[in-house]
Amino acid sequence: MTDDTPTGHTPSPRRRTRTTVTFGAALLLTAGLTLAGCASTSASVSTATATTAATATRTATAAATTDSTAGTIADTTAAADAFLATLTDEQRDAVLYAYDDATKTTSWSNFPVTFVQRAGLNLADLTEEQQTAALAVLESLLSDEAYATVVGIMGGDEYLHENSSSTESSLGQYYIAFFGDPSDTNAWSVQFGGRHLGINADLNGTDNAITFAPTHLGVQPAVYTNADGEEVQPFDGIYTDAFAFFDSLTAEQQTTLTSGDVTMCAPGDECDYSSGAGLTGADLTGAQKQLLLALIANWAGMADDETNAAALAKIEATLDDTVIAWSGETTYDMSTGDGISFSISGPNVYIAFQAQRGSAGADVAGVSTSGWGHVHTIYRDPTNDYANRVTQQAASGMAGGPGN
Repeated sequence: MTDDTPTGHTPSPRRRTRTTVTFGAALLLTAGLTLAGCASTSASVSTATATTAATATRTATAAATTDSTAGTIADTTAAADAFLATLTDEQRDAVLYAYDDATKTTSWSNFPVTFVQRAGLNLADLTEEQQTAALAVLESLLSDEAYATVVGIMGGDEYLHENSSSTESSLGQYYIAFFGDPSDTNAWSVQFGGRHLGINADLNGTDNAITFAPTHLGVQPAVYTNADGEEVQPFDGIYTDAFAFFDSLTAEQQTTLTSGDVTMCAPGDECDYSSGAGLTGADLTGAQKQLLLALIANWAGMADDETNAAALAKIEATLDDTVIAWSGETTYDMSTGDGISFSISGPNVYIAFQAQRGSAGADVAGVSTSGWGHVHTIYRDPTNDYANRVTQQAASGMAGGPGN
């Protein structure tokens, strides 16, 4: 196809918040998030906790505001050290693992924590001060938009915990773990996750590199109202980018795309990175490639500008050999149909986005908790999962495709 990239059009590797919930509102959402756990005294993230987390992070990083990989590593290391300083010796032992511990590969999943035990400390068992410090680690690591998305995902889980018929007591529980000692020179990893979230970030100051493969982002429900009466739609940005790409295609390209094979690599499990049939990057115009990269950036572009640009450049280099497949609806209208599924499989990227055909018992009157309203996604790098420092072990829980 011809390379007709429109003048001035490039996907921003680190786009600021564009979702229904603004970044500021996301912090307020986190403020109302009660972390349901099994501690003798119920722990919660209060308004003061979330506000303090944001303020403390910005104060600590005021001298390192350059949007660079080195700056992010330094900021996240400082936040991690501050979090560790709030812990008891027993808690420090529980949160710290060897950098190459294979537990890293089996302690994240798209299944509840009652099915697959997460590594590290449950935020529900921490004091408000410790919760504040833990969230500051995540905020230091992620871009504003990625952090808002993560907070929206967490808020959705808590919304279900409070309003649905679900008997799943683990909704609203999130764990944090470090693999290796936090350092702005030596390599180490941050793992954070729960029911619909699994972040594995590797930070390497020596190589000046941050990677996020593998990562699991999920959402249920797709839209909900938070405690302040604000509508929250955590995946609006992803849906908007997905349909911007789909709508850019010709009728012939759309036929090829929708007749392909949508594949799924289960979170927390081994993966053969199957591509199957579909539309290839070589079939796209320059403008269409940029729209595809903008979609991929929702997973591969979760940090600072320099880190995201490096990740997307690597993916773009082999985009012609990348296969994209799509099934489900062809218009962004969550009032009809059962949602969409797609996969993007290439030498340097694997993304699967799947609407779950079931609510998993999380029904709420008048709220979609299946199809459009229940999505699991997975992002992996076939050449660099876990920064190539540990091999994926077989999952300790069940596989996770549609319906889970």
